[in-house]
Amino acid sequence: MEYLRIAFGALASNKIRAFLTMLGVIIGVASVIMLVAIGEGAKQYIRDQLMGMGSNMLIITPGKTETRGGGPPMMSGVHKLTMGDALALEKRATALAYVCPVVAGTAPIKYGIRERNVQVAGVAETMADVYTWKVDVGSFFSKTDIEARRRVVVIGRTIQKELFGQENPLGKMVKIGQTKFRVIGMMARKGSMLGQDVDDHIFIPVTTGMDLFDQDGLIEIITKVVNENMVEQAKEQIKAALMPRHGNEEDFTIITQAGMLDTVQAILGTFTYVLGGIASISLLVGGIGIMNIMLVSVSERTREIGLRKAIGAAQRDIRIQFLIESVTLSMLGGIIGILFGSGVAVTTHMALPAMPVSISLWSVVTAFSFAVAVGVFFGIYPAMKAARLNPIEALRHE
Repeated sequence: MEYLRIAFGALASNKIRAFLTMLGVIIGVASVIMLVAIGEGAKQYIRDQLMGMGSNMLIITPGKTETRGGGPPMMSGVHKLTMGDALALEKRATALAYVCPVVAGTAPIKYGIRERNVQVAGVAETMADVYTWKVDVGSFFSKTDIEARRRVVVIGRTIQKELFGQENPLGKMVKIGQTKFRVIGMMARKGSMLGQDVDDHIFIPVTTGMDLFDQDGLIEIITKVVNENMVEQAKEQIKAALMPRHGNEEDFTIITQAGMLDTVQAILGTFTYVLGGIASISLLVGGIGIMNIMLVSVSERTREIGLRKAIGAAQRDIRIQFLIESVTLSMLGGIIGILFGSGVAVTTHMALPAMPVSISLWSVVTAFSFAVAVGVFFGIYPAMKAARLNPIEALRHE
């Protein structure tokens, strides 16, 4: 307690200098807290978005990535996914509740004199069930519409607002590319998902989409498993249904929600660590500032050190005294930095709700521990220098 009293007394006698010395640590800790909070927030946002679509969704894409031997990943021979594949899954994969073949592209949609480029998704009638989306006005197209390749379209709310304004779009004819389509429904408002405006999409029958984009294959088949416990069983059934149609070769990839989440989390985790590492550089700069000011303090208090040693203070006492002063500087700077960084992160989220922020305990503990470690590391040399002073020479110092 006596060491602490002396340390606080020495710092209090030079308040401005002590604060400016702590400023480097404050900025470093605050930077780590804020940047890691943004990275963790982004991870939580994507986790919520993916899990919001359900953990029992499987996406089948053409092509199989494999690692062979010690070389780089190789792509096996690729067969396109077809409508026949989707039908085979419907018949044979009993663990699947819904199967939705998909084609997609970008095309201009025009009504009257208004026109805009939109994302066009050619899907099956099961799309709304797979994503648990609802049609707000009108209806979604049926299996009959798909089989008949009818030119009907269901639009999102953004499309309705931009092209039709206050006018009711149901039954109206729009032109997608050079083809006329009849509007039969409007989706309920969904907002953004993974940074994309879902309401700025339009949906047409998958067969009509293949004609529109002149494609004979699907970009993917989205499926929904009956329940989460049947995911592995569903994967085996998918392989059993598709491999005979693809020359007994597994030339497709089954992507799970968990797999997508793990990949994204790994990327964002690395990004978060890099941000934290960059921010921690300022902590090192703050540590150099602490060393510099402690060396100045040793020089200014040389006579005090000589007097203490003359009346019996051991080298250990002097060393601990100055080391506590440097650690106190870094600890106070760390505490203020945590409060400041957390406050800025929370305020930023309140001002910009779209920016995800998540202050994690591990980042706070790590930043504070690193700040204390910086104080210890950069305080050792000044403390050793003070402890080694000759008391007689120190008392003579002017």
